[in-house]
Amino acid sequence: MTQTSPTPADEGADDVLSKDLIVISGSARTKEDAIREAGALLVQAEAVSPAYVDAMLERERSYTTYMGSLLAIPHGTNESKASIKRSAISLVRYDEPLEWGDGNPVRVVVGIAGAEGGHLEVLSKVALVFSDDDLARGILQAGSAGEIYDILQSVNDD
Repeated sequence: MTQTSPTPADEGADDVLSKDLIVISGSARTKEDAIREAGALLVQAEAVSPAYVDAMLERERSYTTYMGSLLAIPHGTNESKASIKRSAISLVRYDEPLEWGDGNPVRVVVGIAGAEGGHLEVLSKVALVFSDDDLARGILQAGSAGEIYDILQSVNDD
């Protein structure tokens, strides 16, 4: 019997986000370095080619990916879709807020590589977490990547 790989649209949260893609104490001190740090995790996970990280930086120069509530969600341009091998999301938390333009503070950077919508389930969970003060505080205070992963997995998006 031949096993087929799931298509990007079939990818679930477990395929898109793993504990290996979560860093609880990022080292970046600038917005650009934070985007590179989140992008490097996607490259290491073989979800994107290195060119995608450049596209993430290009997108940020075009318009901000700051979402409010200490969150930014950098992602590539539409033209960079060919650089995406599979959907994945990386999450990097910073001990001190980074300035994300216009004085906006960011402590959590979620790098997004979306192939045919496979990332949307996890992205919607991230949005739900950061719209809930208690869950967002849990992400900011978590002591391990596993705790952050569990918080994101526990969100029920019904």
